[in-house]
Amino acid sequence: MHRQSWLADREDKSATIRRLFERIAPNYDRLNQVMSLSRHQKWRDIAISKLNLKTNDSALDLCTGTGDFLKPLRKAVGPNGTLLGLDFCEPMLRVGQEKNGTENFGIADAMDIPIKTESVDGVAVGWGIRNVSDIDLAHREIFRILKPNGRFVSIDMAQPKNSVIRAISRISLAFTLPKLGKLCGQTEAYTYLQQSTLQFWSREKLADSMREAGFTDVHWQNLTLGNICIHWGEKPGKMEGNNDNR
Repeated sequence: MHRQSWLADREDKSATIRRLFERIAPNYDRLNQVMSLSRHQKWRDIAISKLNLKTNDSALDLCTGTGDFLKPLRKAVGPNGTLLGLDFCEPMLRVGQEKNGTENFGIADAMDIPIKTESVDGVAVGWGIRNVSDIDLAHREIFRILKPNGRFVSIDMAQPKNSVIRAISRISLAFTLPKLGKLCGQTEAYTYLQQSTLQFWSREKLADSMREAGFTDVHWQNLTLGNICIHWGEKPGKMEGNNDNR
Protein backbone atom coordinates (compact mmCIF):
# COMPACT_ATOMS: atom_id res chain seq x y z
CA MET A 1 0.00 0.00 0.00
CA HIS A 2 2.80 2.42 0.86
CA ARG A 3 4.56 1.98 -2.47
CA GLN A 4 1.23 2.20 -4.32
CA SER A 5 0.40 5.49 -2.62
CA TRP A 6 3.50 7.00 -4.22
CA LEU A 7 2.55 5.68 -7.66
CA ALA A 8 -1.13 6.63 -7.47
CA ASP A 9 -2.57 9.64 -9.22
CA ARG A 10 -2.91 12.88 -7.29
CA GLU A 11 -6.47 12.40 -6.06
CA ASP A 12 -5.95 8.80 -4.91
CA LYS A 13 -2.70 9.64 -3.15
CA SER A 14 -4.29 12.55 -1.29
CA ALA A 15 -7.17 10.36 -0.14
CA THR A 16 -4.81 7.62 1.05
CA ILE A 17 -2.63 10.02 3.02
CA ARG A 18 -5.67 11.72 4.54
CA ARG A 19 -6.94 8.38 5.83
CA LEU A 20 -3.53 7.60 7.34
CA PHE A 21 -3.47 10.87 9.27
CA GLU A 22 -7.06 10.40 10.41
CA ARG A 23 -5.98 7.19 12.12
CA ILE A 24 -2.88 8.55 13.83
CA ALA A 25 -4.39 11.89 14.95
CA PRO A 26 -5.04 10.84 18.59
CA ASN A 27 -1.39 9.81 19.12
CA TYR A 28 0.32 12.24 16.76
CA ASP A 29 1.55 14.77 19.34
CA ARG A 30 2.83 12.17 21.78
CA LEU A 31 4.79 10.32 19.11
CA ASN A 32 6.17 13.59 17.74
CA GLN A 33 7.65 14.29 21.15
CA VAL A 34 9.24 10.84 21.24
CA MET A 35 10.60 10.89 17.67
CA SER A 36 12.08 14.39 17.98
CA LEU A 37 13.35 13.85 21.53
CA SER A 38 11.17 16.86 22.45
CA ARG A 39 13.13 19.15 20.11
CA HIS A 40 10.55 19.82 17.42
CA GLN A 41 9.25 23.00 19.08
CA LYS A 42 12.77 24.47 19.09
CA TRP A 43 13.09 23.58 15.39
CA ARG A 44 9.77 25.31 14.74
CA ASP A 45 11.00 28.47 16.48
CA ILE A 46 14.03 28.53 14.20
CA ALA A 47 11.80 28.10 11.14
CA ILE A 48 9.44 30.91 12.14
CA SER A 49 12.38 33.28 12.60
CA LYS A 50 13.00 32.98 8.82
CA LEU A 51 9.65 34.65 8.09
CA ASN A 52 10.69 38.01 9.60
CA LEU A 53 7.12 38.59 10.77
CA LYS A 54 6.18 41.80 12.57
CA THR A 55 3.50 42.71 15.07
CA ASN A 56 0.04 42.82 13.46
CA ASP A 57 1.15 40.84 10.39
CA SER A 58 -0.96 38.00 8.96
CA ALA A 59 0.30 34.41 8.85
CA LEU A 60 -0.92 31.01 7.67
CA ASP A 61 0.07 27.67 9.16
CA LEU A 62 -0.56 25.43 6.14
CA CYS A 63 -0.79 21.66 6.69
CA THR A 64 -1.19 22.72 10.30
CA GLY A 65 -2.00 19.23 11.61
CA THR A 66 -2.51 19.67 15.35
CA GLY A 67 -1.41 23.31 15.25
CA ASP A 68 2.08 23.21 16.71
CA PHE A 69 3.23 26.13 14.55
CA LEU A 70 0.47 28.39 15.88
CA LYS A 71 2.11 29.24 19.19
CA PRO A 72 5.38 30.61 17.69
CA LEU A 73 3.40 32.32 14.92
CA ARG A 74 1.14 34.01 17.46
CA LYS A 75 4.19 35.20 19.35
CA ALA A 76 5.58 36.65 16.10
CA VAL A 77 2.45 38.51 14.96
CA GLY A 78 1.24 39.53 18.42
CA PRO A 79 -2.27 39.40 19.90
CA ASN A 80 -3.79 41.54 17.13
CA GLY A 81 -2.14 39.77 14.21
CA THR A 82 -4.21 37.59 11.90
CA LEU A 83 -3.52 33.86 12.18
CA LEU A 84 -5.06 30.84 10.47
CA GLY A 85 -4.35 27.10 10.49
CA LEU A 86 -5.44 25.01 7.50
CA ASP A 87 -5.25 21.25 6.98
CA PHE A 88 -6.99 18.63 4.85
CA CYS A 89 -7.50 16.19 7.76
CA GLU A 90 -10.39 17.02 10.08
CA PRO A 91 -9.40 14.72 12.99
CA MET A 92 -5.99 16.43 13.15
CA LEU A 93 -7.70 19.82 13.22
CA ARG A 94 -9.95 18.71 16.09
CA VAL A 95 -6.88 17.88 18.17
CA GLY A 96 -5.40 21.26 17.23
CA GLN A 97 -8.55 23.08 18.30
CA GLU A 98 -8.43 21.40 21.70
CA LYS A 99 -4.87 22.71 22.16
CA ASN A 100 -5.30 26.14 20.54
CA GLY A 101 -8.96 26.92 21.04
CA THR A 102 -8.64 30.67 20.48
CA GLU A 103 -7.10 30.32 17.00
CA ASN A 104 -8.87 29.96 13.67
CA PHE A 105 -8.82 26.59 11.89
CA GLY A 106 -10.22 25.43 8.58
CA ILE A 107 -10.22 22.46 6.24
CA ALA A 108 -8.30 23.04 3.00
CA ASP A 109 -5.85 21.39 0.63
CA ALA A 110 -2.39 22.89 0.11
CA MET A 111 -2.92 22.59 -3.65
CA ASP A 112 -6.04 24.76 -3.59
CA ILE A 113 -5.80 27.30 -0.78
CA PRO A 114 -9.07 29.21 -0.19
CA ILE A 115 -7.36 32.52 0.49
CA LYS A 116 -7.36 35.67 -1.63
CA THR A 117 -4.31 36.42 -3.76
CA GLU A 118 -1.62 38.55 -2.10
CA SER A 119 -3.28 38.67 1.32
CA VAL A 120 -0.85 36.96 3.72
CA ASP A 121 2.51 38.17 5.09
CA GLY A 122 3.93 34.75 5.91
CA VAL A 123 3.24 31.05 5.32
CA ALA A 124 4.71 28.20 7.36
CA VAL A 125 4.53 24.46 6.66
CA GLY A 126 5.81 21.94 9.19
CA TRP A 127 6.41 18.36 8.05
CA GLY A 128 3.69 18.70 5.45
CA ILE A 129 5.17 19.38 2.01
CA ARG A 130 6.37 15.79 1.57
CA ASN A 131 2.77 14.59 2.01
CA VAL A 132 1.39 16.86 -0.72
CA SER A 133 0.55 15.07 -3.98
CA ASP A 134 1.79 17.92 -6.21
CA ILE A 135 4.55 19.88 -4.49
CA ASP A 136 5.07 22.23 -7.43
CA LEU A 137 1.39 23.20 -7.36
CA ALA A 138 1.47 23.74 -3.60
CA HIS A 139 4.47 26.05 -3.97
CA ARG A 140 2.63 28.03 -6.65
CA GLU A 141 -0.45 28.34 -4.45
CA ILE A 142 1.64 29.53 -1.49
CA PHE A 143 3.35 32.06 -3.75
CA ARG A 144 -0.05 33.29 -5.01
CA ILE A 145 -1.52 34.06 -1.58
CA LEU A 146 1.58 35.80 -0.24
CA LYS A 147 1.79 39.57 -0.34
CA PRO A 148 4.72 41.07 -2.26
CA ASN A 149 7.82 40.67 -0.06
CA GLY A 150 5.99 38.00 1.96
CA ARG A 151 7.92 34.93 3.02
CA PHE A 152 7.42 31.17 3.03
CA VAL A 153 9.18 28.64 5.26
CA SER A 154 8.98 24.85 5.28
CA ILE A 155 10.59 22.43 7.70
CA ASP A 156 10.66 18.70 7.04
CA MET A 157 12.64 15.49 7.14
CA ALA A 158 15.75 15.21 4.98
CA GLN A 159 18.45 12.75 3.97
CA PRO A 160 21.82 13.59 5.56
CA LYS A 161 24.54 14.40 3.04
CA ASN A 162 27.19 12.45 4.93
CA SER A 163 27.00 8.82 3.77
CA VAL A 164 27.75 7.33 7.21
CA ILE A 165 25.18 9.49 8.99
CA ARG A 166 22.68 8.79 6.19
CA ALA A 167 23.11 5.03 6.61
CA ILE A 168 22.67 5.26 10.38
CA SER A 169 19.58 7.44 9.93
CA ARG A 170 18.00 4.98 7.51
CA ILE A 171 18.56 2.08 9.89
CA SER A 172 17.08 4.13 12.73
CA LEU A 173 14.02 5.06 10.65
CA ALA A 174 13.48 1.47 9.55
CA PHE A 175 13.50 0.30 13.15
CA THR A 176 11.96 3.19 15.09
CA LEU A 177 8.94 4.35 13.10
CA PRO A 178 7.27 0.95 12.56
CA LYS A 179 7.92 0.05 16.21
CA LEU A 180 6.35 3.29 17.42
CA GLY A 181 3.44 2.71 15.07
CA LYS A 182 2.95 -0.77 16.45
CA LEU A 183 2.77 0.58 20.00
CA CYS A 184 -0.27 2.69 19.06
CA GLY A 185 -1.74 0.14 16.68
CA GLN A 186 -0.84 2.06 13.53
CA THR A 187 2.07 0.17 11.99
CA GLU A 188 0.83 0.84 8.47
CA ALA A 189 0.68 4.60 8.90
CA TYR A 190 4.11 4.91 10.48
CA THR A 191 5.65 2.65 7.87
CA TYR A 192 4.31 5.12 5.32
CA LEU A 193 5.98 7.98 7.22
CA GLN A 194 9.27 6.10 7.02
CA GLN A 195 8.87 5.54 3.28
CA SER A 196 7.81 9.13 2.64
CA THR A 197 11.00 10.34 4.31
CA LEU A 198 13.21 8.06 2.25
CA GLN A 199 11.52 9.08 -1.02
CA PHE A 200 11.16 12.79 -0.29
CA TRP A 201 12.70 15.31 -2.67
CA SER A 202 16.28 16.46 -2.23
CA ARG A 203 17.09 19.90 -0.83
CA GLU A 204 18.12 21.05 -4.28
CA LYS A 205 14.92 19.84 -5.94
CA LEU A 206 12.74 21.53 -3.33
CA ALA A 207 14.66 24.78 -3.73
CA ASP A 208 14.32 24.58 -7.53
CA SER A 209 10.57 24.03 -7.18
CA MET A 210 10.29 27.13 -5.00
CA ARG A 211 12.25 29.19 -7.52
CA GLU A 212 10.09 27.91 -10.39
CA ALA A 213 7.02 29.01 -8.42
CA GLY A 214 8.49 32.52 -8.32
CA PHE A 215 10.31 32.67 -4.99
CA THR A 216 13.61 34.51 -4.76
CA ASP A 217 16.33 34.51 -2.11
CA VAL A 218 15.73 30.79 -1.56
CA HIS A 219 17.86 29.15 1.13
CA TRP A 220 17.97 26.05 3.29
CA GLN A 221 19.44 25.21 6.69
CA ASN A 222 20.22 21.72 8.02
CA LEU A 223 19.44 20.68 11.57
CA THR A 224 20.30 17.53 13.56
CA LEU A 225 23.15 16.42 11.30
CA GLY A 226 21.02 16.90 8.19
CA ASN A 227 18.06 14.78 9.26
CA ILE A 228 15.90 17.92 9.35
CA CYS A 229 16.02 20.76 6.83
CA ILE A 230 14.41 24.21 6.71
CA HIS A 231 13.72 25.86 3.34
CA TRP A 232 12.62 29.46 2.97
CA GLY A 233 12.14 32.06 0.28
CA GLU A 234 10.58 35.44 -0.48
CA LYS A 235 7.97 36.67 -2.94
CA PRO A 236 9.42 39.62 -4.89
CA GLY A 237 7.90 43.08 -4.72
CA LYS A 238 4.77 44.00 -6.65
CA MET A 239 4.66 42.42 -10.11
CA GLU A 240 2.71 43.64 -13.10
CA GLY A 241 -0.18 41.76 -14.67
CA ASN A 242 -1.44 39.78 -11.67
CA ASN A 243 -5.22 39.84 -11.92
CA ASP A 244 -6.02 36.71 -9.91
CA ASN A 245 -8.34 37.96 -7.17
CA ARG A 246 -9.48 34.70 -5.65
